[in-house]
Amino acid sequence: MDPASTTYKVHQCSKCRGDTEYYCESCPCDLCQKCKENHVKNLQTIDHYVVSHHEKFNNIPTQEICGRHPSNVYRTYCEHCQVPVCNSLFRRKSHRFPVYLFRQSKHKILSLQGAYKTKQQQHRGTIHTIRSDALFYRPVLLPGITDDIKTCRTEFSRYQSEMLTKAQRLKKLINYVVYDLLNNVFCDFDFKHRCLKQKMETNRHIVSLQRYVHMYEQSTFSALQFLSSIKTALHQIHLTLHTSQLSMTESLNKEDVMESLSAIQITERGNRRVGNQCLLKLTSGAELHQSLTVTGVGRCYHISCVTSDRVWVSDGRYKLMLTDTTGVPLHRVEDSWIGDIFTGNGGLHTVNSESELIYIDRKYNIKKRSKDMKTTKTLIMKKIFSKWRPRCVYWSPSTGDLLVGMYNYDTKTGKVTRYNQSGQLTQTLQYDNTGMGLYRVPLYITENNNGDVVVSDFFSAVVVTERGGRHRFSYTGPPSGSRLYPRGICTDALSHILVCDDTTDTVQMLDKDGQFLSHLLIRPSGIFTPGSLSYDVNTHRLWVGSQYNNTVVIYRYITRQDALTDTADKLHTSQLSMTESLNKEDVMESLSAIQITERGNRRVGNQCLLKLTSGAELHQSLTVTGVRGCDHISCVTSDRVWVSDYNNLMLTDTTGVPLHRVEDSCRGFNGGIHTVNSESELIYIDRKYNINKLSKDMKTTTTFIETTDSTWRPQCVYWSPSTGDLLVGMYNYDTEKGKVTRYNQSGQLTQTIQNDITGLGLYRDPSYITENNNRDVVVSDSYRAVVVTERGGRHRFSYTGHPSGSGLEPHGICTDALSHILVCDYRTDTVQMIDRDGQFLSHLLTESQEMGGPHSLSYDVNTHRLWVGSRLHNKVCVYSYIDTQDALTDEETHPTDGEDKSSSTDGDAMFRFSDGEAMLSSTPAVEWR
Repeated sequence: MDPASTTYKVHQCSKCRGDTEYYCESCPCDLCQKCKENHVKNLQTIDHYVVSHHEKFNNIPTQEICGRHPSNVYRTYCEHCQVPVCNSLFRRKSHRFPVYLFRQSKHKILSLQGAYKTKQQQHRGTIHTIRSDALFYRPVLLPGITDDIKTCRTEFSRYQSEMLTKAQRLKKLINYVVYDLLNNVFCDFDFKHRCLKQKMETNRHIVSLQRYVHMYEQSTFSALQFLSSIKTALHQIHLTLHTSQLSMTESLNKEDVMESLSAIQITERGNRRVGNQCLLKLTSGAELHQSLTVTGVGRCYHISCVTSDRVWVSDGRYKLMLTDTTGVPLHRVEDSWIGDIFTGNGGLHTVNSESELIYIDRKYNIKKRSKDMKTTKTLIMKKIFSKWRPRCVYWSPSTGDLLVGMYNYDTKTGKVTRYNQSGQLTQTLQYDNTGMGLYRVPLYITENNNGDVVVSDFFSAVVVTERGGRHRFSYTGPPSGSRLYPRGICTDALSHILVCDDTTDTVQMLDKDGQFLSHLLIRPSGIFTPGSLSYDVNTHRLWVGSQYNNTVVIYRYITRQDALTDTADKLHTSQLSMTESLNKEDVMESLSAIQITERGNRRVGNQCLLKLTSGAELHQSLTVTGVRGCDHISCVTSDRVWVSDYNNLMLTDTTGVPLHRVEDSCRGFNGGIHTVNSESELIYIDRKYNINKLSKDMKTTTTFIETTDSTWRPQCVYWSPSTGDLLVGMYNYDTEKGKVTRYNQSGQLTQTIQNDITGLGLYRDPSYITENNNRDVVVSDSYRAVVVTERGGRHRFSYTGHPSGSGLEPHGICTDALSHILVCDYRTDTVQMIDRDGQFLSHLLTESQEMGGPHSLSYDVNTHRLWVGSRLHNKVCVYSYIDTQDALTDEETHPTDGEDKSSSTDGDAMFRFSDGEAMLSSTPAVEWR
């Protein structure tokens, strides 16, 4: 074969096309030296396992020449002596026995390759820490030492200047004292030399770390070199920050000066540390990292991270499971506590530094299960608690103490107790400085970086006390004023407090002093109601468990400071490959992609014709006979409407007199169970969950869609005027999840909308559904959100109330001719108006004594009137809030003779609409009349 004509495949770095030296088994991808460094430092990939390419292909030499016997090769390895052994060495006294007899002596012989792999596995964690953390701190530590060198002389100069200013008449004495001090007293404590020495030691230590990693990475070339190098422990040095302090007195006599100068102290402040504020920062928002469905649990009431890929999950139903990121159960605890009916389940387990599980059992004992799951030990017996019962536990990484939240069922009060590592009670937190109780029912407990004890109290507060027990603050909700029902709680590396709020389905972020910062998560997809939190301090990721299903989602919202990370990754991703040839055929193909489409007949947009009035005006009201409430309404004409309650479905006119009743309509559900098509035919869900169609003359009923899947039940329907399709909101009672399906005019399924682009569920319980003018699918999910997707199914936004994160209890929903979305909110008893992009515009209607709260909506496209049904009784009100544009009704705006009547362009009309939007932003809420 001609070598010149042979094609060789060369591995290149997946990031920058450089020479490949390493391989990430987690991604997987090839990496060069520089990209490997960035890969292991980046928090997105910090837990990935990176190996050299030799390890990837297991290209480890199996034969190496013995240094003492060149004619022999090393075959085995003596674990006791930590030396390789060749055949000749078996004649030595200590290694003269056959291999099978070594079990009877101190010297255990291993295969060379087996010993290498064992040692390499043992040092993997150390190498990973050096790669991702130790070398990462270098840009912070070294500048700090350099600054100390400059500070030492500056500080003494400042103190000397202060002394000279205050004591001119003692200048000679002071100069003499300072001269004597600097040349005699401090001769052994030269700060500059000490800092220079410290910098040299730090550099030497960094070089040793890099050499250690280099030996690890290059060990695939020589296993013996690695086995020999690890016999010597890695040199450890302690970096200390030296400071000086000098205090001055007002008196200027000799004794005072001498006393002041003697106040100079050299203080050892321990190891030099890098604050997380220097290393980490918040990102612009929480980003999804991974999601998992935990097999074997029904809920995720509490989660405790063990490693970056293992977590304990409990659901309050005798189920406490250890799982990995695939969701597969690895272990189950049979005797865990389940909580109670009154307050439910809380933080009943935690994990210590040895990866051991600490949990509350069914008899209220606190136990510890070993890392290998083989042994269980009782740490604290129930009898110690007397009438108190443990509700939550947390192991403190800073002290090793165990914090326990307790509840007394007799007095209905709570407290927090602290136990040391021997299980002895060392502290009780129960009262504030006025003697008032701090807690009602401690449900979850954690600790902040400053030692604060942070408790999620079941009755509407996050209670924070100092390490010593002094009450610092109680957080009861964000500035928006929504009440707080706290559940899972944790703190992060930046000392933020994160808490799940059951009222608004949010994860709220506070600073360490209790000031609200933001809603980190608002009704997150797939979870819907966050119930539990756990922060991974190694990867800086947040684990969030759902309170109503078995989904756990992992988010990233903290990253490393830009100044400390290499931007090579960004440069690599922005590089453009120019290897593609731009021949004539490619250019012609690109140009041929340009298409000219027919745009149909010229139409006038509603924005050019219509505008909002100054407020909603009552047009008419009617009391519907035959129903108890107005759960849903569907307009047929301007004077006829279908109205349904819990048990009935009636056709009525504007007098409220029943004209027709459907006998087989779905009962027991108060959602959007019916709609009307362009032929004025009623489409509704019947009692068997089939979707039927009733003719306009009420004489014939046909089954449009027959339900065949017993696990999914239709809950709401909407006929699309733009396409003639039927949109159906579905609910699965087994999985407690929802979806939206689309059927064409023949009743064939054409589309299913269920998950977002990350694969997480969009809907929990679709109860009302409609479509906007741009064909967005708009769903009122009874679990606190209006969920909007594009025609193709891509998630656009979820509206959760005004202000964002304040909470929403949506029911009836519709859209109008100006593409506004209108939704009834149970929480505020209002009809809220948002634009088609989800921005809140106004409260179109507010509660009135006459009508009570709004429950259902239907917009009449012919008269541009809004029909609103009451949730308290059988009253329907019709409102007007849209009018025609002034330019279309005012005679003064008509073009005069000779003027071009078509001169009013679409652009001018759009400017008029912009004015209308400006007016809308200041439209006040009006009360029902």
